[in-house]
Amino acid sequence: MQKKSTPIDQHVGSRIRLRRMTVGMSQEKLGDCLGVTFQQVQKYEKGVNRVGASRLQRISEVLNAPISFFFEEAPATFDHQLEVRERDSLSKVLASKEFLSLTNSFSAIRDPKIRQKIIDLVDALAATDPDAGDHAAENITAARSDRL
Repeated sequence: MQKKSTPIDQHVGSRIRLRRMTVGMSQEKLGDCLGVTFQQVQKYEKGVNRVGASRLQRISEVLNAPISFFFEEAPATFDHQLEVRERDSLSKVLASKEFLSLTNSFSAIRDPKIRQKIIDLVDALAATDPDAGDHAAENITAARSDRL
């Protein structure tokens, strides 16, 4: 009987994807380094298949990240399903191509005044997005208070 994946399997998978994309490695390349197909890497990243201890050790070597990286911000218990969904949602955003592209481009801008203008623009666009809702406004307020 095959065991079902758990939220921790999904979390570890999302962290593998985040790290792989951060270092600019394809699923195919990671699969080659691990001796598996890119489809298997996809299953690991989605949490469909569990990653064994020795495989996780190899992934940490290939992606040059400590094993602890894959468990950072992992849910302590499985009783907090809302928190798990929020973390998974955040991990998906952080691992998206758009976020990584935006982060790379933004960090290349050296002038702090231009960077602030970009932040202000994004804040204004988010405020006009009817689908953003109150949650986005809360995030903007929190982000602004962190900058002060």
